[in-house]
Amino acid sequence: MNTPRQELEARVARAVAALFSSPPLGPYVRPCPDTRHGDFQTNAAMVHGRTSQRNPREVAEELRAALDLDGIAEPAEIAGPGFLNFRLSSDYLNRQVTERWDDRRLGVAGVARPETVVIDYSGPNIAKEMHVGHLRSTILGDALARIYTFLGHNVIADNHLGDWGTSFGMILLGYKREGNAEKLELDPFGHLETIYQKIQAEAKADETVREAARHELVLLQQGDPVNRALWEKFLHFSIAALEMMYQRLGVQFDHQLGESFYNNMLAGVVKEMIEKGIARPSEGAIAIFSDGKLPPRDDPFLIFRKEDGESEGRFVDNPILIQKSDGGFNYATTDLATIRYRHDHFKAERVLYVVGAPQQMHFRQIFNAAERWGYGMMRLEHVAFGTILGPDKKPFKSRSGENIKLRALLAEAEERAGRIVGEKRPELNDHERVALARVVGLGALKYADLAQNRTLDYVFSWDKLLAFDGNTAPYLQNAYVRIRAIFRKAGLAEAEPAKVHLTEPAELALGRKLLDFADSIFLAAEENRPHFICNYLFELATLFHKFYELCPVLTSEAAVRSSRLLLADLTAKTLREGLQLLGIDVVEQM
Repeated sequence: MNTPRQELEARVARAVAALFSSPPLGPYVRPCPDTRHGDFQTNAAMVHGRTSQRNPREVAEELRAALDLDGIAEPAEIAGPGFLNFRLSSDYLNRQVTERWDDRRLGVAGVARPETVVIDYSGPNIAKEMHVGHLRSTILGDALARIYTFLGHNVIADNHLGDWGTSFGMILLGYKREGNAEKLELDPFGHLETIYQKIQAEAKADETVREAARHELVLLQQGDPVNRALWEKFLHFSIAALEMMYQRLGVQFDHQLGESFYNNMLAGVVKEMIEKGIARPSEGAIAIFSDGKLPPRDDPFLIFRKEDGESEGRFVDNPILIQKSDGGFNYATTDLATIRYRHDHFKAERVLYVVGAPQQMHFRQIFNAAERWGYGMMRLEHVAFGTILGPDKKPFKSRSGENIKLRALLAEAEERAGRIVGEKRPELNDHERVALARVVGLGALKYADLAQNRTLDYVFSWDKLLAFDGNTAPYLQNAYVRIRAIFRKAGLAEAEPAKVHLTEPAELALGRKLLDFADSIFLAAEENRPHFICNYLFELATLFHKFYELCPVLTSEAAVRSSRLLLADLTAKTLREGLQLLGIDVVEQM
């Protein structure tokens, strides 16, 4: 089922192709910036007028005459310097609302060519508790996995755990010195983190401690039985704790293949990189350098440097190590092995890395190296995101300056939501209040993150995210609840088949917005930005509230009542589906 924009665009494209020997490039149709002038518009006449040096309004007249809008829109109107504005016809609008209400996918067609898409997200380090810095990757990655799956792609959600890195050498060294099995059993994260922080502080001040930690890591990587046994014990405790956190968030993975999974593949990666001339020895290590095929400013293996006294500056090497001088491997080596595994075993066509923006240069280098290695057939994309900031506009931390534990953040969200629920619904028992607080609190926390343009930093605010007005999850959940209340009052579970007849401005505005649901999902997937769905749902809920205030439902005459019930029901279905794509639940009552 095409969206109205897709259908109009197809018709405009046919008319443009028939009129012009060299038609302007699409897309041809976009939403009208001012709905008073129409629902959609095209600037095709202006583009062709400019390239052919003709009056755009004359071109617009020709295009309007050639357009076939039968069954979808009223005659197009020429506006301004040559825009063509379109207003959907009432018959089309009524028919499309009915069809979407009767369609379990709400008018959202699957993609024409499904792909196997690996989505790499969350990626916490083992033996360390998840903190607020993990929130964005986890929530954003989960939403993208839901969106891509809904569109028909074969999605493989992979949690690339940090279970083999440099920090493990310090944890192993510290545990051998001061570890306590009983404390590990009672509080694994707390005990290991205390050990890590202490040994890290010692390592900063003492080179011998740093060297001892590196030695412990090399022993682990080489299969030392003592270090391997300790690592497996830490891994067991950590995975169990992570599973509880993900279950609480409603996040699921198909695989949790940590860095350790690829350890036996790393030597082969380095060997092949050397054989293919991609990597070479450098100061006792093995590194990948520029191959000179890209312009210097586009080459991730070169950086521009201007030293003191230099007038112009120059590009210098910016290599990436894949084997250290002590024989150990690093993140880059593991990432390259992961790319090969995902290609060979998952048959991945695309891989999305949902990782913070500071890793941009790392991924540029890894993707470039992978292409030179022969994996250019896969689309490797860094889905970068900004930082959560505190009121001081600095990275969000506790009052003591430490990273806020994610467990504590979720608990506070539920506690704050519980207080609000208690004030609004004092008749609820404790079990009901806690259950509702969890849906409201966690939904608010997720939505506050997803509603942001992912590339931007944003300031965290409890008051804002838990508000029942504005662009928040509680506002959307409350709109859904208001609709369900209509049906409870009517004694119905949902609307019944009816002839839709939208006449009032508030009805028409809501009906038009309901037809835009698919476009918001396509756009969110195209740009990996779920905030497009958030914006859409907020606008939909706002229009519903206006409809609710201006258009009585249950007290209207029978035909109008049936039409408005169907419109309300479709709105509820759309809100619920949209929120579920974001990993947010709805409730029947608030």
